[in-house]
Amino acid sequence: MNKFAANLLSSQRYVFWDFDGVIKDSVEVKSAAFEKLFASFGRDVVKKVRSHHEANGGMSRFDKLPIYIKWSGQPVSQALIDEYSQRFSVLVKQHVIESEWVPGVVDYLYDNFKNQVFFLVTATPQSEIEEILDTLKINHLFRKVIGAPTRKGVAIKLLLTEYLISIKETVMIGDSNSDCEAARVNNVPFILRRTNLNKILQEKVSCPMIDDFSNE
Repeated sequence: MNKFAANLLSSQRYVFWDFDGVIKDSVEVKSAAFEKLFASFGRDVVKKVRSHHEANGGMSRFDKLPIYIKWSGQPVSQALIDEYSQRFSVLVKQHVIESEWVPGVVDYLYDNFKNQVFFLVTATPQSEIEEILDTLKINHLFRKVIGAPTRKGVAIKLLLTEYLISIKETVMIGDSNSDCEAARVNNVPFILRRTNLNKILQEKVSCPMIDDFSNE
């Protein structure tokens, strides 16, 4: 972790964490799951779905699935969205649990959760992220966890209000445009975790960036 980002992260009392791509390297797992869900609709649809998912990593599946269902030529209905969401959950949950940790993140969380307040804001559905955190035995590291359908920007606003938090004491760590936007609309400083999937975003934003949480 570069010194500027490390100092910003460690100096703030309240830290808003994304999950996929920040705590677990699990974005690719979800790419494969979306591909499998829509494989029967042809290579062009699959390519389009994967490209969109990877360009919008922090976007909830509840927002993505209506788009992908439409691209596959099926009539969009709540029943079909729910069906695809359930199938997606079955495909990804265990794979997310088994995916690699972002280097250094576990040590950072355990070393600092007593002197900083950690919140998790994620596009993963609420019940699913709670199950994942419980299985990983890291749920106790976070003061509060907010998942979909609550959007990240709304989640941060709710937490700022509920805990009477001064923005000057906050920072968010994410890896996607939606993470960056959620921080921006709440005037929360942002740290971008660089990945191979967010190179375009890296060129657009002017904020501290890290590759992982290991000591350089």
